[in-house]
Amino acid sequence: MTNTFQQIMAVVRQIPKGKVMTYGQVAEKTEILDARVVGWCLHANKDPQTPCHRVINKKGRLAPGYVFGGPEKQKEKLKKEGVAFVDKQTVDLKKHLLV
Repeated sequence: MTNTFQQIMAVVRQIPKGKVMTYGQVAEKTEILDARVVGWCLHANKDPQTPCHRVINKKGRLAPGYVFGGPEKQKEKLKKEGVAFVDKQTVDLKKHLLV
């Protein structure tokens, strides 16, 4: 495991239930210049206990390649935590974005 991977996972583990962060926010917190690196690391994650489902794109959209079951499973997990959606695939960022 690389230091970058560990840093990203540490930030993701701090996202509370009912909140989400964008790939860009996670990248900024870990001083990574390219938010896609965050996506690649999350896709490589093998630990289903890490709340990767709480990371979405900057528009609030779910991850088409969510590693633990695709966007439908990601949505299911977020809804169980009380996250509201403005449409089928978009989180209500006004209510749930961690700032």
